[in-house]
Amino acid sequence: MKCFTQNKQPLTCTLKVDNMFKFKTPSQKTLEIMSEVAKGNISEDYEAKCIDKIRQLTSHQEVRITSSGNNSIFIALSSVEGDIIVPDQGGWHGFKQIAKFLNKNIITLKTDFGLINPNYLENMEIKDNSALIFTSFAGYTAEQDTHAISKYCRDKEIITIEDASAGIGDNKHKLGNGNLSDIIIASTGSPKMINVGSGGFISTNNEEIFNKTSLPQKLSKTSQITCSGICSELENVSEKLEVSLNATSYVKNSIENTLHADKRGVNVIIPHDNAKEISWNLKKILTIDKSGFITTCPNYNRVKQKAIAVEIKNLSYDCLKKDYLDKIIEEINNQL
Repeated sequence: MKCFTQNKQPLTCTLKVDNMFKFKTPSQKTLEIMSEVAKGNISEDYEAKCIDKIRQLTSHQEVRITSSGNNSIFIALSSVEGDIIVPDQGGWHGFKQIAKFLNKNIITLKTDFGLINPNYLENMEIKDNSALIFTSFAGYTAEQDTHAISKYCRDKEIITIEDASAGIGDNKHKLGNGNLSDIIIASTGSPKMINVGSGGFISTNNEEIFNKTSLPQKLSKTSQITCSGICSELENVSEKLEVSLNATSYVKNSIENTLHADKRGVNVIIPHDNAKEISWNLKKILTIDKSGFITTCPNYNRVKQKAIAVEIKNLSYDCLKKDYLDKIIEEINNQL
């Protein structure tokens, strides 16, 4: 898996790159453990093991394993009595959809192409017991300044909810850190960092959040099969995130005019007036075995301007080696 040296330079791998990239799937070890649990050959309490591991990662003591990331969001937003503040772009469309379903008042926060500047919250009329929900990476391409967000929101008594689906396991402890975010949620579906195909979790140090949301928790129970997969994927989630960050940085800095080029992220966004045609051409050249890793903006989940998004996070770790990354860089630069 270690495709980069300690100074983040990609290793030269002696492999032949064909035209087929591979979509990220759960590891073979994860699939085998889930299969054995499904067959009844293993009877460990994997839910309890998951909770212990997530406690260590997040520094949160209260943890629940859920059936999906959206169910984790549902539980988190159900506990909020005031407004729900969402970024104007670079978040997850489920934030707004679930808040609307719960009949919450939604406040849209202006951002710098997804990056949250807490000062933009000044002079906004926000009710007591409100919450700001955001993703670890704005549009998956730039890490949020969680220290600044945390300081401002705690001073103003605004609850912070971080969707750390892509940031969990951060070695720098800036993302998915329960000392900074009041509530952490995550999806463990494909192709997230904890890549099981289903499931999620929510964590906090505020026990009252779970006391107020017993019904949505009951509706979001998951199985020991999913928990066994999450346990397996958690074993090296920090290493997998680091590989993804380094691969993305290499691609970002090899292409001109990438968005937030100086920020850590797990995808590359390239603003361009001809984004639709370029994305279409790249999809024909950089083929993948299923789903995709080239998308087009405007897209609320990325940025609301014309751009090409290269989803490095979607690729198999075997495709994050230098030969594959150089192929991506070459073809993109040919199209721009």
